[in-house]
Amino acid sequence: MIFRLTFLGTSASVPSAERNHPALLVEAGGHRILVDCGEGTQRQLLRSGAGFRRLHRLLLTHAHFDHILGIPGLFSTLRLRQSEDLLTVHGGPDTLDVVMRMLAGLWGEGGAPVPLTLEPLTPGRFFQADEFAIDCFQVRHRDTDSYGFVFETPPRRHLRAEHLTSLGVPDGPIRKQLVEGRSITLANGRKVAPEDVLGPPERGKKLVIIGDTDSTEGIAEHVRGADLLVIEATFLERDAAMARDYGHLTAAQAASLAATSNVKQLVLTHISGRYADAEILAEAVRAFPNSRIAADLDVLTI
Repeated sequence: MIFRLTFLGTSASVPSAERNHPALLVEAGGHRILVDCGEGTQRQLLRSGAGFRRLHRLLLTHAHFDHILGIPGLFSTLRLRQSEDLLTVHGGPDTLDVVMRMLAGLWGEGGAPVPLTLEPLTPGRFFQADEFAIDCFQVRHRDTDSYGFVFETPPRRHLRAEHLTSLGVPDGPIRKQLVEGRSITLANGRKVAPEDVLGPPERGKKLVIIGDTDSTEGIAEHVRGADLLVIEATFLERDAAMARDYGHLTAAQAASLAATSNVKQLVLTHISGRYADAEILAEAVRAFPNSRIAADLDVLTI
């Protein structure tokens, strides 16, 4: 299984002609999950080719308007398209309170134009499917109840071809039973246990997505070993004092986190128009060479 990421919006709080407000679509195991929904997200879904159908979940990092003001427009479009799919919105309690008040102002108390359920986050696992799970953890960003998200597939054990051949295990569904941990009996009566043909466990894939945060303190334990880390880089080190005042990271801080946490690839987002992309990237690669800056409509897979 792979995680497919479509960057729908990569700007900081002020959008630009090239960068929309924050939003990221994650597709995995038949699930389509939107992380944040800044203004204009629905148009970005169209521009990317992803479209509106089968949006299962919306994960909100926090309630600042650049991350949530696209919700009313998206919901209105889903209503006009007569969507009957249930959309589950996950966010911190304070974040969901803002969303509920926004919806109430438009559609009345407790109202929504589409089938909707709101589920408040608490640190830990909040979603489990056969192919992957999602955990959340708290991050610090000014006065918000902000969360980061960890998408992870379970450890896998692969069949060893030489053992299958020596034991006479034929191709077909019977091999799937072994991968799933079930013993089989061959046509000749021979019993084969999973341990007879499976290799050692291999770590699953790990994707970490963090929205706005004013510190990397306490984050490393959640980020450690990630195949891909998506995180903000709103400022450069020369403006570190301003970054602290506004509750954001510098590119150097984000890259240092990746370097000390054994991350494989770093993708920087929440990009401010005050800097050239080349400046941001140069600061990041000094600490972590495998860094890149996300652009709107970029697609990555892990």
